[in-house]
Amino acid sequence: MLLRLSFDAIQCFLYLRQVLCSGSLKRFNSFALKMAAPSPTIASKPLILCVEDNEIYLRPRKAVLEQAGYAVLSASTGTEATEILRDAPVCLVLSDHMLRGTTGTFLAKQMKKIKRDVPIILYSGKPPKTMRNVDGFINKDESVPRFLSLIGDFVKRYHE
Repeated sequence: MLLRLSFDAIQCFLYLRQVLCSGSLKRFNSFALKMAAPSPTIASKPLILCVEDNEIYLRPRKAVLEQAGYAVLSASTGTEATEILRDAPVCLVLSDHMLRGTTGTFLAKQMKKIKRDVPIILYSGKPPKTMRNVDGFINKDESVPRFLSLIGDFVKRYHE
């Protein structure tokens, strides 16, 4: 546990240094206090934002993505997710569709107003009625290798 905390502390320091050096302190206080995930400034790793209101589902998804070489930030609400998207260099949003108080498609609409080019992928048991503002869908029944392959394809498209 101590090793994990010190890694998080280092990542938090790197993020704070980036914010201070860039001069963008507008939303610094609220974001820094809410930040519980590793920093978005991990140099060579693509940064994925996972939006999931159930910690039981979030932990293994985050672990699989991190083990595959991605940096992962997480949000449990739509408000938290939009704040992170606004402040962090996210290259992909992976969101559950049925969130408390909102849906993945509604959240995608809000996020596209912030960063239009960032792919938003819904990860759910069944596709939504509409895919408007959503760039892709991954079924929760997909195998881990297929899941990672699809994520990799979306990340590559973002960087092209």
